Amino acid sequence: MIAVALRNLRHRPGGFLATFLSAFLGAALIMAFASLLDTAGGVDAAAGNESLTTTASVGGGWCLIIVVFAVTSTLTLAVRQREQQIALLRSVGATGPQLRRMIVGEAAAVALLASAVAVPVGWVLGRVLVGLLQNTGQVASSVHPAFGPIALGTGFGVTLVGSLVAAFATARRSAAPGPRRARPRLRRIGAVLFLLTGANCAVLTATLMDGKGIDAMQTAGQAGIWASIGLALLAPELLRLVTAVLSPLVRLFAAPGELALQGPRPASAVMPVLLFTGIATGTVYMQGIEDRASAGLIEPAYAQDIQTLNYVVVGMIAVFVAIMLVNTLIAATAHRRREFAQQRLAGATRGQVTAMVALEGLLSTVTGVLGGLVAALFTVLPFGSARAGRIWPDASPAAFGIVAAIAVVLTASALVQTTRRAVRGPATAAVRA
Repeated sequence: MIAVALRNLRHRPGGFLATFLSAFLGAALIMAFASLLDTAGGVDAAAGNESLTTTASVGGGWCLIIVVFAVTSTLTLAVRQREQQIALLRSVGATGPQLRRMIVGEAAAVALLASAVAVPVGWVLGRVLVGLLQNTGQVASSVHPAFGPIALGTGFGVTLVGSLVAAFATARRSAAPGPRRARPRLRRIGAVLFLLTGANCAVLTATLMDGKGIDAMQTAGQAGIWASIGLALLAPELLRLVTAVLSPLVRLFAAPGELALQGPRPASAVMPVLLFTGIATGTVYMQGIEDRASAGLIEPAYAQDIQTLNYVVVGMIAVFVAIMLVNTLIAATAHRRREFAQQRLAGATRGQVTAMVALEGLLSTVTGVLGGLVAALFTVLPFGSARAGRIWPDASPAAFGIVAAIAVVLTASALVQTTRRAVRGPATAAVRA
């Protein structure tokens, strides 16, 4: 089955593109932060060893969590889109263990290829990180960036292990005989654990870190990220709730609205929107609160380290999640070409199908933006209490509006453009494909 897996990669590269991009970008980010540890190995304390180590540990740690989550999501989506192929292989005699080996073999090959391609990008990003730390005076200008065994080992290792774990979990469900049953219980238990971890960090921020100044950022930032992941795992439930509330408005769009409410509403788009909105909003408002609270005060020497770290980490993660959002939407929408053709044969026009997908995207975006706002409050409210003495911060909603607008533009452009390409040509040809 390994040979079958390699032939699948060679003859169906488009089916693995979403997984490859997630693994590639994730490996590049992880290598970039891990390279700071290679650099720190030859640097003493006076030249910035502590700043390099802190940035690598905190930034790399959060990137690791987000990357594993992203790779798992895209790999699961890629395998689910191949149900017909897996069923065909099973009908000609392939056993469950053979199918699992095929899926795991494909994941391993994609992960290794993506990691190899990510090496030069990780090298460049690592140099950029060192340059940022040097520009803010946290690392001596005489320090030369290094890219060695820690960066390569961490990048290849994390990407490969994360892909294999995701592949094992997905293959176990997909290769099982008979109809597959969803396992929402495990997902919901994971969501509760992440949310409880975020709530714990929020309580620590508001109580133990009260009066500790900029140090409160350490737990406040974690609270928002844990909460974002927890709510992202509840994406199907959140999407059903938002759809139930907005269904009267959606029905005002006549046929496209009815199609959007009756058809499948994949929650895969909600996860990246929620992660992007939650992490970006929480960090931006937390930094704004800190800037106002520290105005005119003498801050500790490491305060600049934390501020730089916040902006660098949130910037890289936001870009990664934004690309993941577009990547996931394109992969999921392009796979629905046959579904769109069937709707056209049933009487729907190309415009109605495109409008239907746009409405589905609107529901997903609203769900993700609202969920992200809730996740950001895990950071903003306790940090405002600990740092500024007030739970609700004196801040403009403009920053949240910008983040939400970016999410809307990314979602709409990816969905509409992909749908327009998917409905081109005669519907009969798409149904037979």
